[in-house]
Amino acid sequence: MNYEFLQCEIENRVAVVSIHRPPLNPLNTKVFQELSALIDELEANQQVRAIVITGAGEKAFVAGADIHEMMDLDLAGMMEMNKISRSAFLKIENASKPVIAAVNGLALGGGCELALACDLRICSDNAKFAFPEVNLGIIPGGGGTQRLPRIVGQGVAKELLYFGEMIDAQQALAIHLVNKVVPSDELLPTAKEWAGKLAQKPAIAMRMLKEAVNTGVNVDLQSGLMVETSCFGNAFATEDRKEGMRAFAEKRKPVFSGK
Repeated sequence: MNYEFLQCEIENRVAVVSIHRPPLNPLNTKVFQELSALIDELEANQQVRAIVITGAGEKAFVAGADIHEMMDLDLAGMMEMNKISRSAFLKIENASKPVIAAVNGLALGGGCELALACDLRICSDNAKFAFPEVNLGIIPGGGGTQRLPRIVGQGVAKELLYFGEMIDAQQALAIHLVNKVVPSDELLPTAKEWAGKLAQKPAIAMRMLKEAVNTGVNVDLQSGLMVETSCFGNAFATEDRKEGMRAFAEKRKPVFSGK
C-alpha cells in the first residue's frame, strides 16, 4: 500500500516508520488512518520483528495534532477524529511486536501521546516535550491523561498536564518519560540498534512479555499474576523455549525460529 504521509523501510527484520509532513509533522485524520493501516501491514509481515517510529527531519518528531484541521470541526467531527486517533495509538500499543519511538526535536500534544503508545522511547538531546492542550482550552484526547500517569506517576503527570509547559530531554529522562537520551546524529542508529537486538529475541516470548506487562498494569495484582501465568505457559510451549534452553546447556548462541 502506498502512503501519502508515511515512509517505511524494512531492513534486518526492523521496520522504520517516518511521519513525513514537514516541517513539523502534525497529525491529521489521514496520518492516523495511515498509521492504523501500516501497523496492520507490519503486524502481518512475518519478516518484521520490531518497529521504530520517528518523524522526518530534525525539527520535530510530531509537533502535535493539526490545529488547522481541528479548528474547522464541529463536536461530532472532532469526536470522529478522536476515535480514529485512539484506534491508531491502540494498535501501536497492542502490536505483538516491540515498538520504539525515536523522538527527534519537538514532541508536543499528540506527538507525546504517540510516543507514550510505544514500548520504549529514545530521544535526541535537543528533544522537547509538552502537553499544551490546556492552554488551548482542551485536554489531551489521544490517551495522554491515562498513559502518562502510568509511566511517570500521577503527581508528575498532573504537573505536566496542568501547566502545559515544555520540558527538555534531560528532564524527560529524569522523570522516566524516555529511556535514553543521545546526540541527534546517534538517534536513529541507536533506535535501530535497540530494535535489532529485540528482533533477535524469540518472537512469541516477546509477544507474551508485552501482553503480560500491558494487561497486568491495568488490573489488580492477583489478576495480573493470572495473566502472567497464562503468558508464561504460552511461551514455555514453544520450540524457541526448547532451543533457548538447549543452547544454554550446550553453551552456544540460540537460533530462534519464531515458533
